[in-house]
Amino acid sequence: MRQDPSRPQRVATGGRENSLKIWDLQRPQEPLFRAKNVRNDWLNLRVPIWDRDLQFLPGSDKIVTCTAHHQVRLYDPSSPQRRPVLETSFGEHPLTALSLTPGANSVVVGSTHGDLAVIDLRQGQLLRCLKGVAGGVRGLQCHPSRPLVASCGLDRFLRIHQLRDKRPQHKVYLKSRLNCLLLSSHQDWEALEAPSPMADGNQDKDGHKDGDEDDADALWAAMEPVPSPTPPSCRPTKRKSPGP
Repeated sequence: MRQDPSRPQRVATGGRENSLKIWDLQRPQEPLFRAKNVRNDWLNLRVPIWDRDLQFLPGSDKIVTCTAHHQVRLYDPSSPQRRPVLETSFGEHPLTALSLTPGANSVVVGSTHGDLAVIDLRQGQLLRCLKGVAGGVRGLQCHPSRPLVASCGLDRFLRIHQLRDKRPQHKVYLKSRLNCLLLSSHQDWEALEAPSPMADGNQDKDGHKDGDEDDADALWAAMEPVPSPTPPSCRPTKRKSPGP
């Protein structure tokens, strides 16, 4: 369930085999809008419904959703069409969270396998993929005015990406599995947009930077060697004298 920021009395709901609906809390008897399922697939089989997250587009009646069947859909309740006016797919894993970028021209989606992608809502095309996430994404939020997106999930890290860069600019280990996040309006976000040490330096295929090996060598050189244990002395065994 999500609330419309511009009209707080309106909320949208969706779920597993529960199609998208828009409700007016002042008149909760019937929904204002009830989405219709997409047409059957090429085998003439019904397409299952499973909305995992949704969000209102500011300045319009449109709603964008992501599903557990790796679909991103855009609905327009102001049009006579109850089916999605735009639909695209990303990846092969269930999508769990989404957030609109500044300007609401694109959306950032995350999946259960740690995939982060920026998708254009005007043409339904994949703009770029954001890297660095190892576990399932549970929470996403874009800054309302700056090209920043924060993500958290089951790998216990909070990450901040710039929408123009693939690598994370900042990350913090928070010990527990994370489900949601909220950006503070009092944070100095200009400092977060500055280049960070994580974005500098060359990296190899495993994600290690040039200075990592030097730091590791210095650490091992500073450690005192542990003496090896002295083997126990071998005592000669007495040979039994042969009997008469």
